[in-house]
Amino acid sequence: MSNILIAEDNAVNRELLRELLEMRGHTVTEACDGEEALRMIEQTQPDLLLLDIGMPLLDGFGVVQQIRENPRFGSLPVVAVTAYAMQGDREKILSSKFDGYLSKPVNARSLGEELDRLLSTGGTGVSENLTSGSQTSGKARASH
Repeated sequence: MSNILIAEDNAVNRELLRELLEMRGHTVTEACDGEEALRMIEQTQPDLLLLDIGMPLLDGFGVVQQIRENPRFGSLPVVAVTAYAMQGDREKILSSKFDGYLSKPVNARSLGEELDRLLSTGGTGVSENLTSGSQTSGKARASH
């Protein structure tokens, strides 16, 4: 299947995502902060990045900005995986050049839908996701 990089500073969240991805047959690599995520992209050249927004050293917004500025990796599909789930957060994230959005706690079905959508289209389709409302049921922000 695909090689997916998880960039998440919380070990429990990383483990959950890794297990869900491996159950679907994906190869998984991990990073604990934004700077490590950028290094791992260079080293592993993933097919997709699951990126936490609130990470140390370099947050998810900074990571996605650097990815989009790099001609080698600018088209890498990047999904925000975040505790930011208040009204307007999803739109702000998607307008910041993320290709997808998942709120924490991540559920397996929504993760699978995003993976199927992005891996089958090569990372396109941001606008179609703007109206889907995936996992934005007004949950309060969880800790990350």
